[in-house]
Amino acid sequence: MSELRLDATQLDRYSRHVIMDEIGPEGQQRLLEGSVLVVGAGGLGSPAIQYLAAAGIGRLGIVDDDVVERSNLQRQIVHGDGDVGRPKVDSAADYVAALNPDVDVDTYETRLSAANVGDLVSEYDVVLDASDNFGTRYLLNDHCVLTETPLSHGAIYRFEGQVTTFTNERDGEEDPPCYRCVFPEAPEPGTVPDCATTGVLGVLPGTVGCIQATEVVKYFIGKGDLLEGRLLMYDAMGMTFDTVDVLRNPECPVCGDEPEIESVEDVAYEGSCSISAD
Repeated sequence: MSELRLDATQLDRYSRHVIMDEIGPEGQQRLLEGSVLVVGAGGLGSPAIQYLAAAGIGRLGIVDDDVVERSNLQRQIVHGDGDVGRPKVDSAADYVAALNPDVDVDTYETRLSAANVGDLVSEYDVVLDASDNFGTRYLLNDHCVLTETPLSHGAIYRFEGQVTTFTNERDGEEDPPCYRCVFPEAPEPGTVPDCATTGVLGVLPGTVGCIQATEVVKYFIGKGDLLEGRLLMYDAMGMTFDTVDVLRNPECPVCGDEPEIESVEDVAYEGSCSISAD
């Protein structure tokens, strides 16, 4: 970490962080020096962007190729009624600019693909996956495993959500699992309906996205226990949280003992054209 240099305005803005022993001025500076790529500015990305910006993450990258629709507004809370028809990356960037001038925002109004994922991810310390399709999830997972980039995963369905963290730190002894270890294969196309078909509780992605943001903040300050090796499952109707332990699969094609995937260019990622999580 560089020399401590929080100014008076920052000490005021982040005072509730600074007075905590677990964060303090040093931890706050780590946040200000950190960078996060948020893939998807929809239901999950919205609360994650809000709280990462409020926490003082110094640089946010936002990837989304979609525009705001009125049906998004029930849950995608960085966008407003006046943003309907605008690119989501633009309205999300405007929200951050109004909230915290300490945060630099890079916008990428593009589709994530095997061709551009390397250039995008390489600019950031952590990736937060707020996408809504399996193709993008596997693409991000594989690239982050191959480059040892930390990845926060979240997903939602109707009244349920799940979160886990993959640090992707490899030491050859007790390596952590990856997304493919937990979900070896994607469902057949068309077998999992999206929220336009089944609906989604509007507040659900708020809870899940905030947990993802919490994991990212903890990663930067180096405190607390991350959800690495654990899948947190949230049932909003029953108001229950359950955690399942997950282990690395020695036969995993990307992080296993004899990996088959050496480049994302080797894999066909179905469904990676749409990245705005509902």
